[in-house]
Amino acid sequence: MKVLVVDDEKLARERLVRMVATIEGFEVVASAGSGDEAIQRTVEYEPDIVLLDIRMPGMDGLEAGDRLAKFDTPPAVIYCTAYGEHAIEAFGVNAAGYLLKPVRREALSETLSNLKRINKVQKTAFTGEDLDEEAQKRRTHISAKTRRGIELIPLSEVRFFQADHKYVTVRHDKGEVLIDDTLRELESEFGDKLVRIHRNALIMMDHLDGLERDSTGHYQVRMRGIEEKLDVSRRHISGLRRIVQSL
Repeated sequence: MKVLVVDDEKLARERLVRMVATIEGFEVVASAGSGDEAIQRTVEYEPDIVLLDIRMPGMDGLEAGDRLAKFDTPPAVIYCTAYGEHAIEAFGVNAAGYLLKPVRREALSETLSNLKRINKVQKTAFTGEDLDEEAQKRRTHISAKTRRGIELIPLSEVRFFQADHKYVTVRHDKGEVLIDDTLRELESEFGDKLVRIHRNALIMMDHLDGLERDSTGHYQVRMRGIEEKLDVSRRHISGLRRIVQSL
């Protein structure tokens, strides 16, 4: 996959170029030192991925990313920056990834490798093509602050959300992370994809496998791809049973 590296600091730019060169399946086709130059290089080289700094003189990375997203065939944009407070803004311009400086090779490799698995449907989700106005407002990824920086979990990989005290746990294909969103906020944004099974739990309907009783007679829900079974409260049993019967 072709990569464009954009950073106004020469040393940071060269470091990223060297790191990408060590990751199999990726090739740096050009580099740029500004947002304007990033647009020009994208037109010229048509990269699949742009590693884009945010704070740059003139056109910054956020504006450049917004312009890149409007291309007929837009590249996937991964923001690389030392300023974590820009994370939400980055997601707002459809970032495919977000890495905090100094970028570690392991984190870069993982993010790039994840992008290799993006299919056409996922790319549509990033660019907003063929989506109605309401769908474009929805996130396609859940963001979480982890020790590696900002981690993006595709909504398609999420199994359930479970509240515990101040935080909500996101259980996904590769493990779990904590997020600041509340269940109420998640339910409001993704209501047609989620079903509430308890006052402290929402599950993704796409991964719903069935409903069963445990040895004490309490109902639990099964989900494809994970072994955990979550308790279902009495008030939500009838609604969930109707959903299961329609599967």
